[in-house]
Amino acid sequence: MYRLGSKQKEGEILGYINGPIINQPYITDALFEKIKENPKSGGYQSILGLAVSKQARNQGIAKILIEKMGELVEENRREGITLTCKRELVTFYEKFGFVNHGMSESKHGGVRWYNMVKLREGMN
Repeated sequence: MYRLGSKQKEGEILGYINGPIINQPYITDALFEKIKENPKSGGYQSILGLAVSKQARNQGIAKILIEKMGELVEENRREGITLTCKRELVTFYEKFGFVNHGMSESKHGGVRWYNMVKLREGMN
């Protein structure tokens, strides 16, 4: 459980993380074309969004959210976690054990994205 700092109110949302299970290690633009039901086990947990409110930043919220996602990966026997990020966030995710797999094929939003992967075997 995360203890709120003096600036936060009880029940206030400080951050969120989301993403579907995909059957490949990299997020591609084609994944946005058809929504599929998440399998009960296997696959890769993708992260499409990770956000922390401005007043709650630098308090370890992102770390807590990523760790919770890692727990779900373990519980559901997923291969690992995958995400794409902009160049300036590569080192941020590397701090949490993600490995830069290079430039993504995605052209979403006209931005250059990098494939970041954290395999389940590296989570312990």
